[in-house]
Amino acid sequence: MRIQIDDLTGPDIHALLEEHLAHMHELSPPESVHALDLSGLRGLDVTFWTVREGPLLLGCGALRQLTPTHGEIKSMRTPKGLRRKGAGRAVLQHIIGEARARGYLRLSLETGSQPGFEPARALYRSFGFTPCGPFGDYREDPNSIFMTLAL
Repeated sequence: MRIQIDDLTGPDIHALLEEHLAHMHELSPPESVHALDLSGLRGLDVTFWTVREGPLLLGCGALRQLTPTHGEIKSMRTPKGLRRKGAGRAVLQHIIGEARARGYLRLSLETGSQPGFEPARALYRSFGFTPCGPFGDYREDPNSIFMTLAL
């Protein structure tokens, strides 16, 4: 597997992000969908990575800087047909390493509270993420679970 910064121009990453947004809207009401669109992922405060095996896109993930010491995980996704190959775990480990290298003291994320998000929550728990309150611009929401990891 190769993890690299991606410029978000490829049709395969566009398709994966469309799948991601569609799935978020299937599981959560619109006001509780916090996934970034392409323009949001191209923000100066976001670094976006893809995971590939040869030319095959296995997944993606992003790191958003909230403050000089606090980062947020965004857009973790593996294509539905290519799950359980370790891409999610690999990109999460990469993002955590990058956050540490940047000197962040904390890494946080928002994910859904619905049963369909349990595999993601289990992955985050396996890396030591624990529940926390809303951070950044988030507000309490019964459809959101907030998690954090002290680095």
